[in-house]
Amino acid sequence: MRPVMAAFREMEEVSSWLLSLLGANHVEKQQRQLLGRHEQMVERLLETQDGADQRLRETLAVEEEAAQSLLELKECMRLGGNELQHLEVELQKASKEDACLQASLCQLTTELQELREMEADLQQQEREVDEDTTITIPSAVYVAHLYHQISKIEWDYECEPGTIKGIHHGPTVALPIHLDSAQLSQKFISDYLWSLVDTAW
Repeated sequence: MRPVMAAFREMEEVSSWLLSLLGANHVEKQQRQLLGRHEQMVERLLETQDGADQRLRETLAVEEEAAQSLLELKECMRLGGNELQHLEVELQKASKEDACLQASLCQLTTELQELREMEADLQQQEREVDEDTTITIPSAVYVAHLYHQISKIEWDYECEPGTIKGIHHGPTVALPIHLDSAQLSQKFISDYLWSLVDTAW
């Protein structure tokens, strides 16, 4: 705006000078030259003012666009910062969960190894039991059969724990057996059962 004001002052000075020349009755030719210069100056001044106004409008438009872009950039940065914080929190949670999963996986691997070892031991024991059974079952069956032949007692294997139940098939009558091992001594029970065996051969 200052160059425009200076141009207006210059124009006022030229106008005053022209008026003083006209008042002094100078030559008409000089007056025309001065008027021509005055018109050129006014035209240049108007062109300059128009150009300055145009540049001012363009500058304001550029500044406004730059300000809008800056605001949008700040908003994007704010949103990006929030998203980054959220991602950092999620990353920390994921890291903790991963550590827990790794620990659980190690524990499960150890437990699985222990179970495999136990399974191998159990299979070995089963093989050993099978081997023992193939050897001892005939003798166990023989002993049980022999015991039944001698004692004539048919045992109730479905009775409650601590209870001894069965039927003694004596020479004349069948006698039920019902003993409570919690109240009777083992010696008494043994003596009682042996008393049922017929000694007559």
